[in-house]
Formats: sequence, structure tokens, C-alpha cells
Amino acid sequence: MATSALDRQVEHRLGESQVRYTRGRRAVIRALAAADGPRSAADLHVQIRHEVPLSSLYRSLTVLEGAGVVAPHYSTKGITRYELAEWLAGHHHHLVCLDCGTVEDIEIDRPLEAALEGIVADIGAAISFDPSNHALEIEGRCARCA
Repeated sequence: MATSALDRQVEHRLGESQVRYTRGRRAVIRALAAADGPRSAADLHVQIRHEVPLSSLYRSLTVLEGAGVVAPHYSTKGITRYELAEWLAGHHHHLVCLDCGTVEDIEIDRPLEAALEGIVADIGAAISFDPSNHALEIEGRCARCA
């Protein structure tokens, strides 16, 4: 099996934390890389259950989060969804369906992203806070639920 650039990056990051890049962790990374948005442990388990038992999946997510390889997103309904960390997946934002809970990644064009960065800087300046990053989640109803 050829090692992809993503696998090499993840393996390097895990190695810095003295953590092995196991077959199960590779399956989690592969599933998250193929997803079009953050996925819950239940969603991931449906996809990779033949490769990773549920208990191992939760442990893998904890290890990968601790090493900064995956990022958790907490929903208002108490569901945690995971995605590859921004340093791996690139900067993006999310559309969150309030009915079905689907979370979809979106990238906005450069002029809109620049405007958003300006708003974040203005908010930070107004409250004497130095923002280093931002994440935008737009809540509403997806096309299936509308």
C-alpha cells in the first residue's frame, strides 16, 4: 500500500507525540479525508466498522484529537463531529442543518474571506482581544429538510 502525502503528514505529527499510526487510525483518517464535512463517531463507525471496532474508534479519535490531527466540533444537540485539522484540510467554514444535523464544509471566495477576516479583527479590537483564527458556522436548513 502506497503511503500518501496525507498519511506521511499524519504519521509525522503522531510521531512527534510518540504515538503510532496504526491501521485503525489510518482508517479513521481515510474516512475523514473522504468526507464532505465533519462526521460523528457513529457516522464513522458505519463507514469503517469492518476495520475498526467502536471502542477502538473512540480511542483513535481521542488520540488523533490530542495530537492535533483531528478537530472536534460540538453541536447544540450534544453531538460531537470530527474532521481533519485545518493544517491538513485547509481553511473552510460549515453549513449546519438544524433539522437533520448534517454539517457540510464550504469554502468562501477570497473577497468574502477577507471581509470576514476584517470583521473578526474589528471585533477583536473592540474588546482588546488578539484573534489568531476564526471559524464560521452558518445554521439553517439543508435542501433535503427545507
